[in-house]
Amino acid sequence: MAKPALTGAEIAATPATIPAASLLTVDDESAGQRLDNFLMRHLKGVPKTHVYRIIRSGEVRINKGRVNADTRVCAGDQVRLPPVRISGKVAEKTENPAPAREFPILMEDDCLMALNKPAGVAVHGGSGVSFGVIEQLRRARPQAKFLELVHRLDRETSGILLVAKKRSALTNLQAQFKERETGKTYLALVLGNWPTNKKVIDLPLHKYLDSQGERRVKVVTKDDTDGMRAVSLVKVAQSFSKYSLLEVTIKTGRTHQIRVHLASSGHPIAGDDKYGDFDVNKALSKGLLKRMFLHAWRLQFTHPVSKAPISLECRLPTDLQDALEGAA
Repeated sequence: MAKPALTGAEIAATPATIPAASLLTVDDESAGQRLDNFLMRHLKGVPKTHVYRIIRSGEVRINKGRVNADTRVCAGDQVRLPPVRISGKVAEKTENPAPAREFPILMEDDCLMALNKPAGVAVHGGSGVSFGVIEQLRRARPQAKFLELVHRLDRETSGILLVAKKRSALTNLQAQFKERETGKTYLALVLGNWPTNKKVIDLPLHKYLDSQGERRVKVVTKDDTDGMRAVSLVKVAQSFSKYSLLEVTIKTGRTHQIRVHLASSGHPIAGDDKYGDFDVNKALSKGLLKRMFLHAWRLQFTHPVSKAPISLECRLPTDLQDALEGAA
């Protein structure tokens, strides 16, 4: 007798061990998602390396057929899952889940929400961080069937963060980001006086690991095959004796793009502990500024359902506003 198919919610609620092969039915909200992302969404706590291993080995099948990690699932598909065991360390984390937390809402409707993310909070767990905004939000809203990040912000960056509440909204918004149809503008306080005639930075970037195994990004030449094109538009919003407040609109969404572009131009962001000026940052931390001055200030996009143009702004948090007044 065939085993009954499980729903996504049942799989997510399964204990640390799934003792036997089972079937997972793809719902409408998950239709169109890559298989690897679909599995990681439902196999909470299972390491990514193991998810890819069971796909490559052929243990995961869709409608009895072998598949690849990038196979797109369709509503009604029957996904076969092999027995899966969570390691003791991961199981321990599962027993102590992320604390429930809501974040200030800038906008919310049936298909998306825009949050005001505070500095110091990662957007998701991983890389030494047990949980982030999305895990805490899911914990705070257990009734929500779908909550996914549309894009990301660095841990120390504050400001506007979009979360999709429907799969269709997620794919639509991510397509807008990919096709550069959105407007993303940040406020950054940099060292020195930015030349007002320098309005465009078009320099490719390359990600690499330093000697400590930490992820870093650097500017490379345009003929470097490892470089990814990155374009930032810069406008001086306010000038001070030792600093400049910039409005930086990114046309591409590369890792650490604004931080590296500004630092490579000789004007690092105040408080940036990775690409900034160590001595200046140390002096700033004693009073004027405790963290990097980078804030996701404005976001413009097309609503995925109504198709209406949306323009959101998120004012500077108190710590950055105080730092700005101190720099005057």
